Amino acid sequence: MRIIFAGTPGFAATALDALIKANHEIVLVLTQPDRPAGRGMKTAASAVKQLAQQHGLALLQPLTLKDPELQEQLRTCNADVMVVAAYGLILPQDVLNIPRMGCLNIHASLLPRWRGAAPIQRAILAGDHETGITIMQMDAGLDTGDMLLKHQLIIAPDDTAQSLHDKLSVLGAQSIVAVLILLQQGKLDPVIQDETQANYAAKITKTEAEIDWQQSAEQIDRVVRTFNPMPGAYTCFRGVVLKIWQARVVAGGAGKPGEIIAVDRERITVSCGSGSLQIEMVQKPGGKRLSAADFLTGNHLQPGEYFSTVRRSTSQA
Repeated sequence: MRIIFAGTPGFAATALDALIKANHEIVLVLTQPDRPAGRGMKTAASAVKQLAQQHGLALLQPLTLKDPELQEQLRTCNADVMVVAAYGLILPQDVLNIPRMGCLNIHASLLPRWRGAAPIQRAILAGDHETGITIMQMDAGLDTGDMLLKHQLIIAPDDTAQSLHDKLSVLGAQSIVAVLILLQQGKLDPVIQDETQANYAAKITKTEAEIDWQQSAEQIDRVVRTFNPMPGAYTCFRGVVLKIWQARVVAGGAGKPGEIIAVDRERITVSCGSGSLQIEMVQKPGGKRLSAADFLTGNHLQPGEYFSTVRRSTSQA
């Protein structure tokens, strides 16, 4: 099929690679303009742009899709379909009408469960046991179009946003290839979304990543996994912000929320609102991620000390 592909990060690049390998004709690639990224904030090309350039594909990086001249360029592509994956720009109705078979979106949740920008993180934070990929026929709403295909995926107890993202990117690539085959064969049966089951997956914020030790150990574990790799769950210890990258719920514990109740050569156990959390990987500002064992080598912790919120630590100071 003749495809216009619109996407930006690695999640989308995995899908584009699958479409190329499936011998579809990618007549044009749309991606976000180059932007500063990384610690050095150097201007960087998106993962989709890099892949498109490797394959010599036609590429555009518009700031908006509302420009009539750009829309005319899209029409001249004579595309059968546009495939959209984590693109980052809203498609106006005039663009949705251009491809002969419309625009298909690869969405990283089982719609209508999580609509919006952060479905992967919201699924973990909510304690969902499963998620998946939905291939959707796009309309003018926010992830409201008819569902063409859904593939489920179990969320493992140790899944982070990164590990789940990686699994879903592969599943999304497989799903869009399968849908295009069914589309060509006329075997798709669109399903209307149940609006009563819809939830909005708002963008994640840094303030959400601060650990509230009054919460249960299970909920704090979700926070740690949700905000790995970005921006990283954090707490305050001895006046310093400490990021916690890996933890595990453990039985027992009778301390106060945030209290260190046990320390040995490899483990730091902290009491929560209910239950306890065993901290396994941490990071000081400007430092490397360290296992709890390595962290304890250079930092002498004692039972009875506390992890606290940054706000509480600041007010006490």
